[in-house]
Amino acid sequence: MAEVLGFAKAFVRRWRIVEMDVWDNDFLHFLEEVHLTFQGKSDGEIAFGAFKGFLDVRYGTRNGSACAEFSWEAHDENDPACGRGLAIIGPAGRLVGHFYIHNGDDSAFVCERG
Repeated sequence: MAEVLGFAKAFVRRWRIVEMDVWDNDFLHFLEEVHLTFQGKSDGEIAFGAFKGFLDVRYGTRNGSACAEFSWEAHDENDPACGRGLAIIGPAGRLVGHFYIHNGDDSAFVCERG
């Protein structure tokens, strides 16, 4: 358990989404400041475009790097949506990962400390 909390500390903060390979900046900033936020040992939230949702996070390692894997539930213009994602701390302290919409699009993303 202590190891998981150590991994969580590397992620816990508000990260500003600066790039997604499927959606452009006009879409990303449609409603509010885009972000991926990790809180505590298993919670978080995500907001971009018309999405605003909550995360259920599990921390660990993948290929030797600290990793946050998450499922999410959100609303997309008032329609329920869900999916999964993962993030690792990459070069220069940036967060890199992939976001999946259940039965829909998916996109790689890059975040910077917000």
